[in-house]
Amino acid sequence: MNISYRWLRDLAPGIRDEPETLADRLGMLGAPVEDLVRLASGLEEVVVGRVISSRPHPNADRLSLCEVDAGAGAQVQVVCGAPVVEEGALYPFAPAGTTLPGGLKLRRAKIRGEYSNGMLCSERELELGPDQGGIMRLPDDLEVGQPLTRALGLDDVRLTLEVTPNRPDLLCHIGVARELAPDGHHGIELPPFPPPGSEERTDAQVPALSLRRERKSGLVGGVRVANDDEEACPRYLAAVIRGVTVEPSPAWLAGRLHSIGQRSINNVVDATNYVLHELGQPLHAFDLDRLQGPAICVRGAAPGESITTLDHVERALRPEMLVIADAHDPVAVAGVMGGAGSEVGPETTNILIECAYFEPRSVRATARALGLSTESSYRFERGVDIDDMPRALHRVVELIEAVAGGMVDDHALDVYPEPFQMPAVELRAQRVRDLLGEPIGDEEVLELLQHVGFEVRDQRDGVLSCAIPGFRRHDVTREVDLIEEVARRYGYDRFADTLRPYRPTTVADAPLSNLEDRVRDFLVGRGVLEAQSVPMVPEHAGQIRLLRPLSAEEGFLRSSLIHGLLRATRLNLARGLRDVRLFQIGTTFHPSEPGAQPREETRVAVVLSGGRRPGHWSDEVADWDIWDLRGLAEQLSEVLGVGSAEVSPLLEDPGDLALPHTYREGTMLAVRADGRLVGVAGEIGASALDAPAWAASAFALEVRLTEAMARRSRPTLVPLPTQPATDRDLALLVPDSTPAVAVAATIRQAAGGLLESLHIFDLYTGPGVPDGFRSIAFRLVFRHQERTLRDEEVDAVVDQVLHHLDQEHGVKRRG
Repeated sequence: MNISYRWLRDLAPGIRDEPETLADRLGMLGAPVEDLVRLASGLEEVVVGRVISSRPHPNADRLSLCEVDAGAGAQVQVVCGAPVVEEGALYPFAPAGTTLPGGLKLRRAKIRGEYSNGMLCSERELELGPDQGGIMRLPDDLEVGQPLTRALGLDDVRLTLEVTPNRPDLLCHIGVARELAPDGHHGIELPPFPPPGSEERTDAQVPALSLRRERKSGLVGGVRVANDDEEACPRYLAAVIRGVTVEPSPAWLAGRLHSIGQRSINNVVDATNYVLHELGQPLHAFDLDRLQGPAICVRGAAPGESITTLDHVERALRPEMLVIADAHDPVAVAGVMGGAGSEVGPETTNILIECAYFEPRSVRATARALGLSTESSYRFERGVDIDDMPRALHRVVELIEAVAGGMVDDHALDVYPEPFQMPAVELRAQRVRDLLGEPIGDEEVLELLQHVGFEVRDQRDGVLSCAIPGFRRHDVTREVDLIEEVARRYGYDRFADTLRPYRPTTVADAPLSNLEDRVRDFLVGRGVLEAQSVPMVPEHAGQIRLLRPLSAEEGFLRSSLIHGLLRATRLNLARGLRDVRLFQIGTTFHPSEPGAQPREETRVAVVLSGGRRPGHWSDEVADWDIWDLRGLAEQLSEVLGVGSAEVSPLLEDPGDLALPHTYREGTMLAVRADGRLVGVAGEIGASALDAPAWAASAFALEVRLTEAMARRSRPTLVPLPTQPATDRDLALLVPDSTPAVAVAATIRQAAGGLLESLHIFDLYTGPGVPDGFRSIAFRLVFRHQERTLRDEEVDAVVDQVLHHLDQEHGVKRRG
């Protein structure tokens, strides 16, 4: 949002601070200033020049020779490449020797055989706006030879604010002035406009525009106005002005718009843009004589309708889009852009001014569907002040009469079915002190709120009943919002930077949140870095289609976290980083019953590629392999409180736990808890990652995090053992078709409570092992908690284990 320093001072004369000081204050108030530009910098030598004559260049088809009057009787020849140069018109002229704001230094030069003694400049060349298609046309009432900065009021400073979506009140000068004025909103005055033909303002007061309120429809200046969609357009104001003269804006108005980077179009359109940037209310002017009927109807678009907008692009309309139509066709896309068919031009003499409130969601959806963002839609999407619309309409009528003449009809129409009543919000002064930890008195709280327009209707026993002003109704709805306003106005820099006494809450954290913290600590402790990815994905990575996606390429909600991590891995590999260790804890989305909201799951996903640890000259670092991945899955199972989890080759369909074509065939592992599949792991397939030839293999793991895990993963205290352990090593002949994990499960079940731990320490195939078998050596550790075990007890358990292995799997002890 661009703000003019001089404009602020005109609205709030009490503002005396320099622009740099105001920028610091705005930053502390929550609207940081991104840029501060002194508009006169680099324009000191640019003057107002009049083109006396213009003729084609004798040696170039696209150039012209202009005689320019630069003041004081000096006429110089300029070679110009602009497509249109009008004789007698005024343009910015930079004489030879001038250095333009972009650093271009002009000199007297011969161009195709003719000398050029300077340049007629465009907005872009002067850094006053984006237009570089033609020379910047100046108002005709300027003095030739006058410095451009003085002629256009450019001895000004432009502040570019970063405005958050919840503060649409700061998208205009009066909103910013309210924040900065010493007296707040009480110190703001709307300055009067100069009368026609004058640059001097007058103190004469213009009578307020009378409004006639109707519920559904009414007449204004012979125009029938009807609102057929009260939900999308709760309020619609219209006024008719006859006898206007459409021409270039006077210098003061054009200069004011140039000061905020806006291009001057004509006096009527400039008037609507002026009020937009002054009060934050978008307005639109229709050529009344081009409205069929004449009528105005606020309605949804009919099937098959289209409109050519002001940018001369024909746009197809959908039935859910709100339009402004005359008796037959749409003449504007509501809240977004007007139509070319009713555009105000030089031949216009009668106009209808629209001042409306359009529902933010409706405008946002329409603008996004049309791929069209405008100054108006930007504000409507965030919400405008429905209570301030009459003042905005009166202001624009007053300005049009001052710069374009004409006479407004005796009244304006206000189609307002149900006036909005903002409920009061109660604020406890003691709650302010409790929440902020600052000794802010009741009277100071009252003063801080009143400063920015909050009206305190009642105050009893330390409870304030606050009426929310219309310009903050989209943001302030609860007591805590008012407390935030108090904190903001009080000043965050005034808060103590020491930790004060506090009482811990008695409300326990959510179990699932605690589980996520434990998983995060576990993975970070093993050198894995946390990543974040957006939930919007292409169609092959999601099942839930978005109604209004941000882009056509990512129109679905993710059904797996792996897609985002692989995208981050590709990004790292593209920058030459071979060792990648990433994890993410997030939500995935899955179909549910028809008509119901998508089912959501919390998951953790890990992607590993490259070296197991950072490289060192003293040792060669091995890359991650499938066994590392399996070990990580088993350790993660312990963190999740599913110590009996089983990690084994995946034999069944993983369902939505794995995206199709993600893992290399034959490498997938299943993570089971209580017999249920809760996660999958495996090596990433080449097509899923598209890694360069020098990259190592990539491995991934994804596991569901459930409330059941969270409840049983609470740490428990286990006393240290006081009795000695006894171990036995079993070398077993296991058929190749029998997974080792199945053998381990049978051992645990048969050994009973005396078995403390079990792990594999050897794998052998070769001489001495029959074909179709492999030798797997298990170490079994036994311990009794209260006494020393006898050898015969342990041997009996081992015999029982061997018996069960033989019966269930055909596994025998290797001799």
